Amino acid sequence: MIDDFTKSEIDKISHELLMQSKALDVFPTPVDRIVKQANLVISSDVDLSQIQHSFLDIIKEKSKNAFKKGIKKLRGALDRDEKIIYLDLSQLPNRQNFVKLHEVGHEVLKWQNQIVLNLDDDQTLSHETNEQFETEANYFASNTIFQNGRFIKEMERFELGIKAPMQLSKHFGSSVHASLRNYVVQSKNKCALLVLEPIKSSLINEAFCSKRNLFYSNSFLFDIGELELPELFGYTWAFAKDYWFKKRYHEKGKITFLTKAQDKLNANYHFFNNGYNAFVFIFPIGETKKVKTKIYLSEKF
Repeated sequence: MIDDFTKSEIDKISHELLMQSKALDVFPTPVDRIVKQANLVISSDVDLSQIQHSFLDIIKEKSKNAFKKGIKKLRGALDRDEKIIYLDLSQLPNRQNFVKLHEVGHEVLKWQNQIVLNLDDDQTLSHETNEQFETEANYFASNTIFQNGRFIKEMERFELGIKAPMQLSKHFGSSVHASLRNYVVQSKNKCALLVLEPIKSSLINEAFCSKRNLFYSNSFLFDIGELELPELFGYTWAFAKDYWFKKRYHEKGKITFLTKAQDKLNANYHFFNNGYNAFVFIFPIGETKKVKTKIYLSEKF
């Protein structure tokens, strides 16, 4: 968790960097301009998804315990001495944007300067991480790519539903995953986001996908509470069935959940599968938001 004082300090640093790089109110957010302003460069010679032994030797020399996390899942690395960010270039460009800003966060949050070489894998880049520096870098990256309050201002223009964050991901140049998460966390409406890992099992009579993350809006937690959900899902769950049959997108889901207080919640759900994860956007039946702007998705996601 980040205390309010630290959040305030990160907000100031993010805003100052956006201003200095002349990125504020420029859309999509010009991430490479921000990286340059932070006096960092992106390596074009090393792809962490195809990492070379010589590069591994350099990293091991700088951090003997660096690879306890598992090198195969490494998404980003910051070499503070050389001012270089290394990336897994197999990631989609918008996912790379978040990783770049995450590494920038490690550089510009000066109280983190005891880290000489910072390595980031799927675990450290998770919103749920328990490591303080990683949480701070995630907060910085999200705040910067969504330009502080600009995302909130934009999201208020659109009706409640999964289409709004999908459209806003294009506007800000973020991944759909990051936009969906930020949308739910910032929403004044009662809503939640369940993120599912890729399907592992090939047997339909057993659980075949697992929960990666679960996010709630504050009003959802206050009025409804947390949902009682398993770690694994199978064919009896409607959204898991959507995933199994490779549905790409729909807004027609109806489902009944139990809360941890054992109350029933009749909910709508919208479903999106980006080929890497499935996203289940959940909100109570009857939850609405009055707006004038309608969204029609014409672009491919």
